[in-house]
Amino acid sequence: MRRLGPFVLEPRLSPSRAAVLGVSLGAVVFALLLAAAVFYGYGRNPWQAYAQIGRGVFGSWPSFSEVLRRAIPLILCGVGLTLAFRAQFWNIGAEGQLLAGAVAATGVALFLPVPEGWRLPLMFLCGFLAGGLWAVIPALLRVKLAVNDVISTLMLNYVMAYIVEWLVHGPWKGPTMRGFAYTDRFPLTAQLGWLPGTRVHWVTLALGVVLALGVAFLLARTRLGYEIRVAGQNPEAARYAGINFTAVFALVMLLSGGLAGLAGVGEVAGIHRMLRSPSHISMGYGYTAIIVAWLARGNPLVAVFTALFFGLLFAAGDHMRIALGLPFQIVGVFQGLIFFCLIGFEILLSWRVGLARKGRAWSGQIGS
Repeated sequence: MRRLGPFVLEPRLSPSRAAVLGVSLGAVVFALLLAAAVFYGYGRNPWQAYAQIGRGVFGSWPSFSEVLRRAIPLILCGVGLTLAFRAQFWNIGAEGQLLAGAVAATGVALFLPVPEGWRLPLMFLCGFLAGGLWAVIPALLRVKLAVNDVISTLMLNYVMAYIVEWLVHGPWKGPTMRGFAYTDRFPLTAQLGWLPGTRVHWVTLALGVVLALGVAFLLARTRLGYEIRVAGQNPEAARYAGINFTAVFALVMLLSGGLAGLAGVGEVAGIHRMLRSPSHISMGYGYTAIIVAWLARGNPLVAVFTALFFGLLFAAGDHMRIALGLPFQIVGVFQGLIFFCLIGFEILLSWRVGLARKGRAWSGQIGS
């Protein structure tokens, strides 16, 4: 037990699910309250601003569908990151893995001679492999050379972004295109369909939900899932049990990066229908997915719902820009505040907090 001013901190060995949920929701609510200062800074009443954003997002099906559209890459990337984080592999490279998938899908769509009915399935397969193999590189670097996984995955994001820039400005630049650099438009057989009246490519959305269920099953019911959990929770016990770290990390990153690669396929085949510069293909979805996975606490099914929440933030950013005249970059401020508060509130999962009263702790506890 520790004394901290008027508070007493008591170690918490194993926080309950209710405590985890309460602390996470509390962090998000506190972050949104802090974000009210941003609206004040721009001369807007924060409560009126939140109400106007709510009406704009939930006012019609086409408006709400933007939440689903923005959530699709977040679901795929977020679920993949929960898998990596459960193995204590800090994959910060989902952004680059998403772009790798987009590049592979573009190559199949525009340049690979395949039967038309096989084009889309092959695009998804190649996108998965491209994102996964790009992610295996830092896994091998960590196991074989002890290279820090945070640094290696992060740096590979920039490498892939420059590869995309080189392709769209160089060998893949569409001869029929003018102005901005991008490839030719995909043929119809390489384009994903939308839900009526929306831009929601439903195939990728359904794929993301199914894969979230699959990853949850893998973690809970398979030998690989057991090895992932043991390797993440107790590396020494994993070594004693003879678990092959090279194989586990390689498979984990193949799956984690592969899911991000599928998100890249969805963006180029379902939204842009061409390869464009990295900032157009992904609005930072790979980085936002880190917060999605963190908020989900390693649960791939919960990641679906946290991805929807951040899809809501992206959709709200459009209304802040259009209806309130605020820069879209405010979305990044909101995300940063949420991540900052999540980290700050972690203390409530490790310690019970009570009020000290005349040399003894008050029986009431915060975050129990």
